[in-house]
Amino acid sequence: MTKNQILKIVEKENIHFFRLQFVDVSGFMKNIAIPRSQIKKALDGKMMFDGSSIDGFARIQESDMYLNPDYDTFTILPWRNKEGVAAARIICDVHKSDGTPFEGCPRVNLKRVLAEAKKMGYTMNVGTEAEFFLFNMGEDGRPTTETHDTAGYFSVDPEDYGIDCRREIIETLEKMGFEVEASHHEVAEGQHEVNFKYADALESADNTITFKWVVKTIARKYGLHATFMPKPVFGINGSGMHTNQSLFNLDGDNAFFDKKDKLQLSKVAYQYIAGVVKHARSFSAVTNPLVNSYKRLVPGYEAPVYVAWSASNRSALMRIPASRGIGTRVEVRCPDPTCNPYLAFAMMLNAGLDGIKNKLTPPPSTDVNIYKMTAGQMKKAKIKNMPASLLEAIAEFKKNPLSKATLGDHIYAKYIIAKEAEWDNFRISVTDWELDNYLTAY
Repeated sequence: MTKNQILKIVEKENIHFFRLQFVDVSGFMKNIAIPRSQIKKALDGKMMFDGSSIDGFARIQESDMYLNPDYDTFTILPWRNKEGVAAARIICDVHKSDGTPFEGCPRVNLKRVLAEAKKMGYTMNVGTEAEFFLFNMGEDGRPTTETHDTAGYFSVDPEDYGIDCRREIIETLEKMGFEVEASHHEVAEGQHEVNFKYADALESADNTITFKWVVKTIARKYGLHATFMPKPVFGINGSGMHTNQSLFNLDGDNAFFDKKDKLQLSKVAYQYIAGVVKHARSFSAVTNPLVNSYKRLVPGYEAPVYVAWSASNRSALMRIPASRGIGTRVEVRCPDPTCNPYLAFAMMLNAGLDGIKNKLTPPPSTDVNIYKMTAGQMKKAKIKNMPASLLEAIAEFKKNPLSKATLGDHIYAKYIIAKEAEWDNFRISVTDWELDNYLTAY
């Protein structure tokens, strides 16, 4: 996509409103809306905003920042066409006032890590599977945790009341250029999944952010609230974001595939797996960033609690899907959809690259149900647990030098401040559980 092509589309489709989007350190989508008269200025990267107003960005004395658009992310917003007047969006990198990329921009940071991978001869492809719940809205207009259906895994209508909403989500995504591969009702009541085709890591991060925005927008049209919260309801499955990832050589071949190997995995694949195993506990603060994330990472609900890998075992942190050849990949099952995908992809990629750089050997594949293993068996197999809380995850994150190397000094420092504040706020809050168990008893 070029600037002139975009301007022709703006004219042809009668686009009068333009959203310049970017993502903050926590992974929240932000945007500046501009009228048609300012589109040329925006496409030239001359739109300024106050960076000090974005949590985790700049100090007040360094507040002037610019939005540098990525033309390839331009797309029309299907739900914003009113009486023939259309709207569009474009995703931007944040630049400093001197024109250089801002190191605190998560998208800029992922580009940096991908450039380092390219120096080693690799590109990264990623496909995410972000699960979500659809809940009813209350009479007061606020979301509830009451599901709008009683369906289960792969249910069909009439049990799956969310099928119409899910269909419009898919239609909207396809109009925006997504290649949707499948959709279905998930295990829990009110839980859904839409799978779209993998892409290079940067495009996949853009797609993941866009996907969550579309899901929430379309759900609201149906009077529903869509949430990607990892564990909104106690006692049922939570929502994960299984992240399929592979490295390709610069000549276009899958670097993870070797047909001569027993599992048809290359030495690079084994080393990548070893790197992810080594760093999984420390990157969980990024892939599972909320207090609530660790209510999902518990045994019994299909969530990966143990740091292990397998070619077939879904109880392990990492699974190798059956596809081989160009489709050979590693599925990391711990991330949840509240993570900032730009930061999460960077952390997992650098973990894998560390395994390649240091020629690490992974532990043996765990091909039994880990949930049924005894503590002694897990100790013998050297299988570690994932962190049990955000506090533990932050401590692991801070101990590992790879964390700062991956996120850079700015994001690393701001991220720790934000997560420690979140934990402290949770620590001192009085919860409903405490009131239910203590108020009358004591």
